[in-house]
Amino acid sequence: MKRPSKVLYLVAILAEIVIRAPYNRQRKQQEMRDQRVSGLERGLLGLLFGTFLISMVYVFSSRLDRADYRWPEQTKQRVGGLGAVLMGIAIWIFWRAHRDLGQNWSPTLEIAERQTLVTRGIYQYIRHPMYASQWVWSVGQMLLLQNWIAGPLGLLGFVPMYFLRVPREEQMMLEHFGDEYRDYMAQTGRIFPRLRR
Repeated sequence: MKRPSKVLYLVAILAEIVIRAPYNRQRKQQEMRDQRVSGLERGLLGLLFGTFLISMVYVFSSRLDRADYRWPEQTKQRVGGLGAVLMGIAIWIFWRAHRDLGQNWSPTLEIAERQTLVTRGIYQYIRHPMYASQWVWSVGQMLLLQNWIAGPLGLLGFVPMYFLRVPREEQMMLEHFGDEYRDYMAQTGRIFPRLRR
């Protein structure tokens, strides 16, 4: 299962790069009204990138192989299959979030000059589908890259980002969109849909 899982992981990364590329080009052409990229934000992005690089060491070499999960082969295959399904779900959520956001997307805490509040599509149900995608991705990575170092790295890099960045992001949205965003928060879940709306 090891080699196919590494290939699937690379395909998933490539899919996210392809999905994001046109939105990144659009974003670079926009004027920003508010940018809140702090040293903390840069540090969190650096941590995320560092964990990604270590995962790449696992994918392209045998240096971390001693930390592979020691499970029976059948268990590895089932768990790896579940990991592949979760990665597919993560990519779909990632794609859908970008599609629904359109030119409103940004990788950092910033508001574009012509930014609007998006409440349609997947954003009709959850406020932060890209973070939801990353949660699903991180669990999928643990199951797909069956290694005690490379597997959990997705969570290690993402969890601090999520808990430190999301409150700042929501505060920025409240400052810019006011009651409209407050009402939107009351109707949607952060990363899971609300059961009752």
